[in-house]
Amino acid sequence: MELEGEVLERVRTYESLSRWERAELGRDLRRLGLSYGEIMEMIPVKKSTLATWCRDVELNPELLRGIALRRTPVPGLTLAGDPYTTQRPRRLEIELIRSQAKLEAHHLSRDPYWMAGVVLYWGEGSKTNRRLSLANSDPSALRLFKEWSEYFARPNHGWRARLNLHADNDDLAARSWWAMELDLPLTDFTKSYIKPDGTGHRKNHLPSGVCTLTKRKSTNSFYQTMAWVEFLQESFGR
Repeated sequence: MELEGEVLERVRTYESLSRWERAELGRDLRRLGLSYGEIMEMIPVKKSTLATWCRDVELNPELLRGIALRRTPVPGLTLAGDPYTTQRPRRLEIELIRSQAKLEAHHLSRDPYWMAGVVLYWGEGSKTNRRLSLANSDPSALRLFKEWSEYFARPNHGWRARLNLHADNDDLAARSWWAMELDLPLTDFTKSYIKPDGTGHRKNHLPSGVCTLTKRKSTNSFYQTMAWVEFLQESFGR
């Protein structure tokens, strides 16, 4: 069962709700099959208060089973395949990230620096690996991506870089050049992909290849950024 946007909006605006509205939100989240601990991660409420709110809420056996599995995994069972275990709280978290990002975009869109980074990611960024990642042969584009994401897409856990080279490229020289251009240590570079000769028609190879720059632990930032891209698509993509 998908969580309704109305519930997500109430979670986001929790601080502005009345006491009765907060209690109703806590009961609604409980009826969706979330444990007290999961609810407390979403809204700032004490467990004793939450227990009082939800004392009359009865869960069916399937929802109770999902809560029990999340607390004490049973050997041999795959929680990822259970729609009442880890998937639903994570979907809720993602929807919260996306809805908040779109609300922020209304005022962030006045900032040309924010706009430049989102448009760059819209055109060049990875849309499939659920990490902030961008590949380019132009170091200035990657510098913009790197500095923009460190400013707007926090927290920052560092970077991973990977080069795509041809067989006649000097791997070490290319890594050193990109490390200097992007202000990254060589230890942030993973093994380069070397394209063998004879697999393409291009003869004038880029001397330093193409660099893919990926932000570490950036899944939440990816969903945030993609929501910003969607905001621009909805605003200007027509």
